[in-house]
Order: sequence, then C-alpha cells, then structure tokens
Amino acid sequence: MDKLKLHTPDLTDANISWVAERFPNCITETKNDNGSVKQAVDFDLLRQELSADLVEGPQERYRLDWPGKREALATANAPIAKTLRPCREESLDFDTTKNMYIEGDNLDALKLLQETYLGKVKMIYIDPPYNTGKDFVYKDNFTRSAADELLNSGQTDEEGKRLVANTESNGRFHSDWLSMMHSRLKLARNLLKKDGVIFISIDDNELHNLRKICDEVFGEDNFVAKFVWKSRVSEDTRAKTGVSGDTEFILSYSRHSEIRLRGVEKDLTKFSNQDRDIRGAWRSADMTGLATADQRPNLHYDLINPATNIKYDTPPKGWRFDKSGMQKRIEEKRIIWPSSPDGRPRQKLFLKDISDSFKSISSLILDTSTSQGTKEVNSLMGPGVFDFPKPSNLTKIFVEQATLSDDLILDFFSGSATTAHAVMELNAEDGGRRRNIMVQLPEACDEKSAAAKAGYTTIAEIGKERIRRAGTKIRAELEAQLEGELPETDKHKEITTKLANLDTGFRVLKVDTSNMADVYYKPDEVTQDGLGIQVENIKQDRSPEDLLFQVLLDWGVDLALPIEQETIAGKNVFFVDNNALAACFDTGLDEEFIKELAKREPLRAVFRDASFATDATKINIEQIFKALSPHTELKAI
Repeated sequence: MDKLKLHTPDLTDANISWVAERFPNCITETKNDNGSVKQAVDFDLLRQELSADLVEGPQERYRLDWPGKREALATANAPIAKTLRPCREESLDFDTTKNMYIEGDNLDALKLLQETYLGKVKMIYIDPPYNTGKDFVYKDNFTRSAADELLNSGQTDEEGKRLVANTESNGRFHSDWLSMMHSRLKLARNLLKKDGVIFISIDDNELHNLRKICDEVFGEDNFVAKFVWKSRVSEDTRAKTGVSGDTEFILSYSRHSEIRLRGVEKDLTKFSNQDRDIRGAWRSADMTGLATADQRPNLHYDLINPATNIKYDTPPKGWRFDKSGMQKRIEEKRIIWPSSPDGRPRQKLFLKDISDSFKSISSLILDTSTSQGTKEVNSLMGPGVFDFPKPSNLTKIFVEQATLSDDLILDFFSGSATTAHAVMELNAEDGGRRRNIMVQLPEACDEKSAAAKAGYTTIAEIGKERIRRAGTKIRAELEAQLEGELPETDKHKEITTKLANLDTGFRVLKVDTSNMADVYYKPDEVTQDGLGIQVENIKQDRSPEDLLFQVLLDWGVDLALPIEQETIAGKNVFFVDNNALAACFDTGLDEEFIKELAKREPLRAVFRDASFATDATKINIEQIFKALSPHTELKAI
C-alpha cells in the first residue's frame, strides 16, 4: 500500500518533466548537494531549441528583471511540508457550507491549493499592498533550498513576522514588492480555469511594474483591460504636486486570450413600433460616420430622398455606409427622412436584428468609491475597524462580469473580506451558488487601533466577523422581501429558492506545519536509539480531522465536500462526499473492520500506517479490498 507524500508538489520537478516530454534531448543528469544523481535541464540546448538563430551565449532580450527574481521563482516552485487544519469553532455552518476562509501566509495557501484546485477557479480578485512606502510586503525566505523548505518549513513560529514595512528608503523598495507579487501570481495562474480571469487592484505606484509582471506571468496577449476606478469623491488636500489623485486601477488578465466579459444589458425600452412596421419593434439610430473626406472619400456624398427630392448635405465626418450600402437601406425603407434639408436622416434599427442583448462594459468605473466601502464596513463592524476597505459593489461588478452561477472565486489578499461579501450579495440577487475562498494572514492589529479596542486582535478576525454579519444582513433582507409576497406567487417561489441556495457560511482552515513528525519525511535520520520514541509518525497535538484535511489536500479532493462520521466495528470512520473517500485513523484495525469497510466500496480509503492490529492485517488489506471492492484506491500515512 503506497504512502501519501503529504507535502505540496515540487513544481521544479514538474516543469522539468514538462520539458522532458517536449525536448527529451535537453534533459541531462547532475548531482545534488548530497551526491545523488537527479534530472536536470541543459539550458544551452533548450535555448537553442527555442531559437531560430544560433545561440552562442547570454543575449539581451526584452524582459523585466530585478534583484531577487530568480530566488522568487525558486521559492514559488519549492515544496512545503505544511497543511490546512480545520477550525470548527471559528467556522459558520462548517458541515454544510461550500465556502472557505484560509488563515495564514497566502504563498503557503496557494501552494497547498495547487493540486485540489488546479484549473478550477473561475475568477481571482486581489487587493494587494500598493507599495506606497507606508504599507507592508511579505518577507519571503529566499535562502532555503527546496529540501530545507520541505523538511523545515514552518517549524519555527514566524507567522507574526511575515510582514515587514517596505519604506522608500529600502534599497530593494521595488524589488521586494516585485518578488512578493511574482511568486504569488505565478501560483495563482495555475489555479485559473481556461476561461478564468484575474482582477488586481493597484494605484500609480506600481501600475507600470504590475503590468509587466502580468504580461510575463499570464502572457501579453491575455491582457483583458485596465479599469480606471474613480475611488475618491473629494479632493486630496495632501497632494504635493497640486494634482488630486482621484483614481485607482484594476488590471485584468485571462488564463487564455479567447475570453469575453459578460458586458452590460442594452437598453431595449427605446424600441417600439408606432408605425406598425411588419418587421417589428425598432428605434431611431444614427448614420453619421467617423472619418474625414481625406480618410474615407467614399463615405462623403449628399443624400437625396427619392420621394421628395430633398437633398441633405454630407455630415462633416461622412456617413456610416458607402453609396451602395445606403441605397440598400433606402430600398428596404429603413431611412427616416426629416421634413427639412437642415435635418439629419437616421435609420431604423430593428430589435430582431440585435443578436446580442449585451454591450461592452466601460473601462471607467464611476458609481462607487472608497468612502462607500468605509461606510459599508462601519455600519457592519463599527467605526474605524478597517482602513480603506474596497466597497462590495466594486468587487461585485467583476464577479458579475466574469462568473456564472456555480463558479469558484478566490481572493488571497482578503483583508476585510469584501470579495466574500460581494459574492453573497450577487448570489442573493440572482439565486446563484457561487463559492468563495478567502485567504488572509493573521496580521496583528495595532494595539492603539479602533479594531483592537473593539476586540479584534488580527485582520483575519475582522474578515471572518464581517462575513458573519454581512451574511446575516443579506439573509434578513431576503426574508423581509418574502414577508410581503403571497405563497402561491412566482415571486414568493423565486425568493424561497434564493434563500435555499444562499450560502453565508465558511469553513475556517488554518495554515500550519505538517501533521506528520520529522520521521515521516526523513526516516533515514532515525537512529537506533531513537526508534522507541519515533514509531509514532504523527504529532501528538493533531486530531483525526486534522489528518483528514491533510489527506484531502494530498489526494486533491475538494476541501468543501460534506463530511460525515460513522462507527464501523467500533472504529470511527470519516466519509467524504458520501463514498468519495473513507478515512480511519483509529488504532487496532482488524480484518473484521477492513471487510466491513470494503463492503461499502469507497472510491478511496486511507489509514494510518500504524493503525493495524497485526502485521498480517496490514499485509492482507489489499487482498481484502481486491476481493470486495477492487476499484478502491488505498493509501496510508
């Protein structure tokens, strides 16, 4: 029976395998630090494979570089021996919700989510530090080797020291921010679906660098838009240049270039049929062009009404159609002729000819502001609890544009959990079942802050409480709508369905060190003297449910699936999503228990390596399952 590896994938190995499949001649062998032989890439050969010209050595090329870029790439690829531990007491509707709130370093969280949610996230929205010289960036450890990161990650308590002030006096002011963003965006891209989209809030300080990073990570062709958001409604009196910076930006990129946002619904109320045209409802539409006579001379001509012989002069920018196109519209009686030559002929635009009821969304966002976000959070949480929160109606614009009713949304700079709030609001409006995953470091609140005085010790606590309160408010508003509707009406049924679908809960999962003791990862280092105390390979402070979630991560099983517990032959068994996975971590498992479990025919089954009552049971388990449930995949930890 194979053992689960219980650490995140080594992306460097995966990338080497990818190269090996396509360029086998570029794979060679080298020795690592302990003298073992391993696969490696001959980069000189690979460079030549990817170039039509002769490659002789380092060449200048168009790219963005900064001190620490290679280290950031290596850190993004390095595996970690960490896990996500469930926290029921801080969760809401733990057993039924499909949403998650991950508390911990977002780089670790992104690595832990790689296998389970690879290519499954429809939309990512993040509001990272803007690098203004007054905020913080993650202090990633670029010095550890992959082996050190795997064996030692998180063994010391550094969670409270993961953020450092990034002042303008820092010699690596831009470099540290670029390294932080590059590694996280690289991992985030892996999680996006083929038609997935990411939205990133930013201001002028790093807009130009963020654009270059995203061009590199997502591909220049996958740029969707740069939204300009008028975030400020009053003058910035602090402006040293005499210019009030009233806008921020949201950069958007797709996983692949064939992507289109939903757009906004066209106004169809202007269509009518007062003249009873047999072609149906229509509205008046402009026919003037956009080109001068020098640019498009074929669009510049006088127009004559054949019924009245009234002549209409060509507009300054010509007509929208050439003479043949205009003649066709005259013959089809589509032209609306003014009674005076001073008027401008227009055309009938028929409703039946409109193939799409949506038009492109504007890249300029005007109807929401930071002050609205502040008022929104203050009304829920009390004044001053969170500085400069994004308003939920801003984030909701992008959720509505990029997702359908069952999609998954991720925010790994969650802050006050605006994105979760927006997802719940939109689901309440359209009856959707969108899911969300929030990730937030438990960054300590300043002891003198309004948040600390209100009882919040970390930003994560604020985010979780906002979701609870926002969910309660949204549900109450739906229930209030229901009270005014008769049970037999369509409206009553619609609201009832929305309430049934509305998920305002979340499973809290906390990034922590692996549940497995060091002996699990480096058994060769166990001495003869230490065998007596090292038989147990699981840390003493870990629960069976802790082990279950690490197994789910390692096996790539959705962390939001329903979990039930049953007793079989006196042993506690977790069943995930009915029969998708069965897990038992009790000790003393005998053949009677194994047979009873095998009869349930789970898709997967996992046990502790030291769970079995006898060596014979451990040896026979595969044969028992082969006989009773041959399709079950077995693993041990």
